[in-house]
Amino acid sequence: MTLPDAPQRYPERMKHLAPALLALCAASAAFADPPVIKAATATPSGDSWRFSVTLLHADTGWEDYADGWRVEAKDGTILGTRVLHHPHVNEQPFTRALSGVALPKGTGTVYIRARESVGGWADDRYAVALPQP
Repeated sequence: MTLPDAPQRYPERMKHLAPALLALCAASAAFADPPVIKAATATPSGDSWRFSVTLLHADTGWEDYADGWRVEAKDGTILGTRVLHHPHVNEQPFTRALSGVALPKGTGTVYIRARESVGGWADDRYAVALPQP
């Protein structure tokens, strides 16, 4: 018994299925969850500041992971950036620091914004009130 035209129909069906699969993959990437900033502290160190930030993200490996965070002024000016060079799949949440951040005189609050490798910079920011002497 032979299947008369099964080999010919299969490629035709796949041709119509491929765009739908690509759209599904793109949509799942667009809805990747941003990292959650669980905590952040600021410590003065001479003329600069040291920031410690704790992130939580469902890192899956190199294809999707929290890959950085930055310190911003109220107006969005970037004051410092911490690059995370590898996934933290089995280390959640995790804390990393950035030292040597110079802040404009009179700054009372800064904001932390996290980034992940699929979705880029998160929309939400985490406010950090700076300790005053």
